[in-house]
Amino acid sequence: MACLLETPIRMSVLSEVTASSRHYVDRLFDPDPQKVLQGVIDMKNAVIGNNKQKANLIVLGAVPRLLYLLQQETSSTELKTECAVVLGSLAMGTENNVKSLLDCHIIPALLQGLLSPDLKFIEACLRCLRTIFTSPVTPEELLYTDATVIPHLMALLSRSRYTQEYICQIFSHCCKGPDHQTILFNHGAVQNIAHLLTSVSYKVRMQALKCFSVLAFENPQVSMTLVNVLVDGELLPQIFVKMLQRDKPIEMQLTSAKCLTYMCRAGAIRTDDNCIVLKTLPCLVRMCSKERLLEERVEGAETLAYLIEPDVELQRIASITDHLIAMLADYFKYPSSVSAITDIKRLDHDLKHAHELRQAAFKLYASLGANDEDIRKKIIETENMMDRIVTGLSESSVKVRLAAVRCLHSLSRSVQQLRTSFQDHAVWKPLMKVLQNAPDEILVVASSMLCNLLLEFSPSKEPILESGAVELLCGLTQSENPALRVNGIWALMNMAFQAEQKIKADILRSLSTEQLFRLLSDSDLNVLMKTLGLLRNLLSTRPHIDKIMSTHGKQIMQAVTLILEGEHNIEVKEQTLCILANIADGTTAKELIMTNDDILQKIKYYMGHSHIKLQLAAMFCISNLIWNEEEGSQERQDKLREMGIVDILHKLSQSPDSNLCDKAKTALQQYLA
Repeated sequence: MACLLETPIRMSVLSEVTASSRHYVDRLFDPDPQKVLQGVIDMKNAVIGNNKQKANLIVLGAVPRLLYLLQQETSSTELKTECAVVLGSLAMGTENNVKSLLDCHIIPALLQGLLSPDLKFIEACLRCLRTIFTSPVTPEELLYTDATVIPHLMALLSRSRYTQEYICQIFSHCCKGPDHQTILFNHGAVQNIAHLLTSVSYKVRMQALKCFSVLAFENPQVSMTLVNVLVDGELLPQIFVKMLQRDKPIEMQLTSAKCLTYMCRAGAIRTDDNCIVLKTLPCLVRMCSKERLLEERVEGAETLAYLIEPDVELQRIASITDHLIAMLADYFKYPSSVSAITDIKRLDHDLKHAHELRQAAFKLYASLGANDEDIRKKIIETENMMDRIVTGLSESSVKVRLAAVRCLHSLSRSVQQLRTSFQDHAVWKPLMKVLQNAPDEILVVASSMLCNLLLEFSPSKEPILESGAVELLCGLTQSENPALRVNGIWALMNMAFQAEQKIKADILRSLSTEQLFRLLSDSDLNVLMKTLGLLRNLLSTRPHIDKIMSTHGKQIMQAVTLILEGEHNIEVKEQTLCILANIADGTTAKELIMTNDDILQKIKYYMGHSHIKLQLAAMFCISNLIWNEEEGSQERQDKLREMGIVDILHKLSQSPDSNLCDKAKTALQQYLA
């Protein structure tokens, strides 16, 4: 019985709560326009800062009525403006409020309102649109549905400093990806927004700056244009440099540094330009200091990581600027027990977002250590660094795990570290755990790092093999994601290099010949090349070659034939001929070539090819087949002589390429011996 009472109790609470709000909604339906206006004004005052009241009014159906009044031609401009203000206030509540407004088709109604001649009403509509479009629940595409909207917004930019601020803010939030950038660029965003950088209003300057940062991101066309734009006789990059000086607000410094970073990465500014080396980079390093707020440190580190990622010289400069490597270690100790944060709200916020700091530090360490051995050494020697990365691999946040794996991958490019720190901390264990169950983006980086840990000089190779890596990697080769297929086969290729027969047999058994041949016909060139590399490593050392060819010879010869006949590039055919050369080095395996006239004709054809690499690879096959000291060499030599191979060798011994010439002469000596 007690359960049955629950519903009436809840209903009575709801009716009590909404009863106090109902009169606000009822007044919107009054026949007297003046009373309706006063009702909307009273509603505006009631909802300011009161989320409960906002939710009640939405439940009671205030939104459709406000939108009706906003669009009615008979409504006074003042009433329409007040309706837009109330709707904007409702949008400032929770995300659910915004969803309710979107469900009532608020955006088309507000966009229609922008056609009004009245500036105050336009500003109120734009303010509300700004609030809605900056909410994470609003699809950006809604701004681009009607092709007339963007040009109209561009035209409104000149109306007032408020239209400038709101429109720039809408653009910067709704510009996601190259399609949006192109639309805004084609409608004159650069020309229309550039002069706003010198506005008297700080807010306008700031929103214009944010617009340029999203327009330039990974966009060479926009970036190349920005470099040459003049504002009051000054080039845009010079204006950005002025905006990142120390006396400017932090937000402005950071956003200007982003603009210059994105233009540099898009190829519009050289990496050795003073505005990057002497201005942008030091500014971003400054943002990493512990004096800065958490979000500033995160943004500073992530932007710096992006700036220096492809350039070794910038990595070196950054690593010795303001003790950056040591400074980043503080990102893992935040907030500390003796934190200087006295604001409880701030402390609570920072505790919830401390993982973002760790993510940013891992990203920056990954960029810093991408190329230089000395920098990697410094990073690894930073207090507890390897322990922190290992801990990062099992964090609950996917983004932190991904950044930790990337950092580890960057450091794993060092032979020295693979042999020392990586072994001391048994990094392979948590990495194998990550590989068991992770999203694709983490799997791609983790499997790429596993390729490094499986190189023959890595002490981790043995324990990784013992922990079931073969099965795991063979599984990756069946992924729909080409990057995972490449990494799976690459790691197997490294595993097979100079491996024992047992490991090679395990690989072939787990992979299966069916899957091996599927990979040899993969549409992704990298997958094909790495599969050929795996085959080449499997078919090395004579006993192994003979053993594998005795069980899989027919299929392998079939695959080789298909590739040599197919439309493949020089590198693919060279690798395939090298596999044949390895088979020709076997004791019994070479008979599979000698009894296959089709293959012999193909080797002969490639000896006379116009590309030196293919001629050399074909020469290796012939040399291995005719080598004197091996049983049956005389019969093989005779058969090849009948095919005209000796004539080709004489021709090649006159080749202007010294390498090819020497190989041909050595082969001819086998016939004379």
